Amino acid sequence: MRDLDIAEVARMSGVPASTLRYYEEKGLVASIGRRGLKRLFDPGILDRLALIALGRAAGFSLDEIGGMFGPGGEPRIDRSRLAEKAEEIGRTIDQLTAMREGLRHAAGCKAPSHLECPTFRRLMRIAVRGGLGEPVPSAAPRRRG
Repeated sequence: MRDLDIAEVARMSGVPASTLRYYEEKGLVASIGRRGLKRLFDPGILDRLALIALGRAAGFSLDEIGGMFGPGGEPRIDRSRLAEKAEEIGRTIDQLTAMREGLRHAAGCKAPSHLECPTFRRLMRIAVRGGLGEPVPSAAPRRRG
């Protein structure tokens, strides 16, 4: 495959040209020259952009992603860091699942007021603390919630 100009890379990858320029500024990608005023990239840029997108989707910062490439641009991914991120994502999933179940309970709670529902009050306490660290019990049928 021939070298790609920035417009082709943007079209093929879905990454806007402005983002490509930003990634180049951050050292995440590198152009290999110019065709007129347009930057040129090696076709391998598409795989690199896919790796960057995967890292972003997993919650890695651009600086962390930058550290996952060797000096020659080859992927150099720390497997232990991937395992840590997977654990972090797992905790977030658990917290969001607990919040979802608590909200479902509150939506169908038979208590006269949400403020009389112990589960809803527990959700409020968690929100005030700024976190979801403590699991919310799932909605088992109760008399007053």
